[in-house]
Amino acid sequence: MKQVVFSLLLIHSILFCTAQIAIDHFKSYEQNLPAGTLRFKMVPIQSGEFVLGSPANKKNREADEAPQQKIKLSAFWMGAYEVTRDEFDIFYKDETTSENNQVDAITRPSPQYVDLSWGMGKKGGYPVNSLSQFAALMYCHWLYQKTGIFYRLPTEAEWEYACRAGSNTTYFFGNDSTQLDQYAWYKNNSDEKFHKVGQKLPNAWGLYDMLGNVMEWTLDHYDVNAYANITELTDPIPAPNPARYPKALRGGSFTESAGNLRVANRFKSEPIWNRRDPQIPKSKWWLTEASWVGFRLLRPVRQPTPEEVNLFFKKYLGR
Repeated sequence: MKQVVFSLLLIHSILFCTAQIAIDHFKSYEQNLPAGTLRFKMVPIQSGEFVLGSPANKKNREADEAPQQKIKLSAFWMGAYEVTRDEFDIFYKDETTSENNQVDAITRPSPQYVDLSWGMGKKGGYPVNSLSQFAALMYCHWLYQKTGIFYRLPTEAEWEYACRAGSNTTYFFGNDSTQLDQYAWYKNNSDEKFHKVGQKLPNAWGLYDMLGNVMEWTLDHYDVNAYANITELTDPIPAPNPARYPKALRGGSFTESAGNLRVANRFKSEPIWNRRDPQIPKSKWWLTEASWVGFRLLRPVRQPTPEEVNLFFKKYLGR
């Protein structure tokens, strides 16, 4: 009997320690970038459920924010900050990659045909901007090839869940738009330019610039009826769509009014965002009319197998 009790206690102790190790492992960390001194911070976002979208009586609510859906999400890490130009430049200038490299499918961004920082700021912590969803996903692909860790763009549901940080108000800090100055760079305080990341207050989960500064790409292809078409209410992953436009973005930017910085507000990309591109065909990497567009990273807790990673990039990048 004593042996049985001892065995049960031992099993309980092992399970407790295993669970504790898992809990301890799920914490903020910093990821080193290849061949350099830069690193970026990832913040843990616990699993949970929330209501995606807006109720009919919400001020400024738009039709594409309905119907509301209760979504369950697994845990993930989210970038504490928007990806900076300094970070993206390591990929951009990585001479170990080639646009013609077919061995590991890494490709580099094409040269910028104009200075896409538009004089607003480039080095020292400014967000990378004026880039396509394709370019953001290719950065994720490069990161996987270099680090062995799978990073991707968040889905719209993951982005909204992380931004809300447990709130159900217009903004993650409440309903009072006069408080936006403390949390976001937007039309009223940006001086018509983006700013270095992390200068405003974060949300309750430690994420900076979720509203304003630069608008952020998601994994989703934009569909005005997306919420009505959701059939999987647990970890919904959007189906890949080969069409370049429209793709879904979140968070608003330094050009937007307070009403457009609502957490639930959805944005879509448009061909006009590359109107002045002189190249034929137009660049799949850069956007001449989208100085307000950037991105941040997500890392799922359950890392996919190499086969799953390859399938993911094949689906979303066609490679």
